[in-house]
Amino acid sequence: MGAYILRRLLLIIPTLLGIMIINFALVQFVPGGPVEQVLAQMQGDGDVFSGFSGGSNDTGEQTFGSDSDYVGARGLPKEFIEDLERQFGLDKPPLERFLNMMWNYMRLDFGESYFRSISVTDLVLEKMPVSITLGLWSTVIAYIVSIPLGIRKAVKDGSAFDTWTSGAIIVAYAIPGFLFAILLLVLFAGGSYWQIFPLRGLTSDNWETLSWPAKIGDYFWHITLPVLASTISAFATLTLLTKNSFLDEIKKHYVMTARAKGLTERRVLYGHVFRNAMLIVIAGFPAVFIGVFFSGSLIIETIFSLDGLGRLGFEAAVARDYPVVFGTLFIFGLIGLVVGIISDLMYVLVDPRIDFEKREG
Repeated sequence: MGAYILRRLLLIIPTLLGIMIINFALVQFVPGGPVEQVLAQMQGDGDVFSGFSGGSNDTGEQTFGSDSDYVGARGLPKEFIEDLERQFGLDKPPLERFLNMMWNYMRLDFGESYFRSISVTDLVLEKMPVSITLGLWSTVIAYIVSIPLGIRKAVKDGSAFDTWTSGAIIVAYAIPGFLFAILLLVLFAGGSYWQIFPLRGLTSDNWETLSWPAKIGDYFWHITLPVLASTISAFATLTLLTKNSFLDEIKKHYVMTARAKGLTERRVLYGHVFRNAMLIVIAGFPAVFIGVFFSGSLIIETIFSLDGLGRLGFEAAVARDYPVVFGTLFIFGLIGLVVGIISDLMYVLVDPRIDFEKREG
């Protein structure tokens, strides 16, 4: 098993390098950049997008400066543009910039944000609590609820309980997370009905002055609605996955043999079926965790006014803050690959009969 883990760890290097190469190459063809962003703000346009179509004077002639390829550089000295390029490191060829960036990342130096005067590492750590809250609690709740419910549905397959819970699960899966979040706000955050939960934020303004028990209560009070909104789709998927996995195992011969020996149904389910049926559920853990942790966080964070990694990534992409874009891509890509290895280790923990080294051979 040690040799397998070592190979998987070594495989992270080319995989992560491929991810960075593809995304770095794509960025070279995306209109705009940090220099364009600065020029657009200096022109009072607000952002870089407003200048993509170009401009013209009263005679209909294009008014782009002949000394610069940047939209919005009209009337600005060429030396000023070149100075901006040097500040952002864009005066070097793309290959040299990429190699320098990867060398810095190997030393865990992710640079500093172009527009926030703070290191990328500090920026990620600052936003991490929100995403950890959404990802961790949503995943935990999804597993705690979905696994027992899925087992129950498998045991009661075809019954009235299985029918109405399947209907509820399908409806829950069909509801977009952002729409469910808005519904929760309207119902429970003072929208039109009850004001039970706070409208925004992760903690109250007076959180620092609260006692420890009060801080814990305030924390859970604030995260209830965003966590529910983040959990709904993962909950539906995981429940059906658990049910189908248990149904496949229940029909196998070893289950009938265990029942013929006089074992109780609970012993059969949790002593024999559970280990085999949970393999596919564990296999889906990285996708569930990473999906909740990153994919759905932007909209949820925006609706509940939470300043997390989702909003950070979106704002960095819009502002063309390349150190933040590539730094977070590298960090999150590395996390995703490591979680995949952890998933394989959980396979072995649940069923020691699995040997990945023999399978590779």
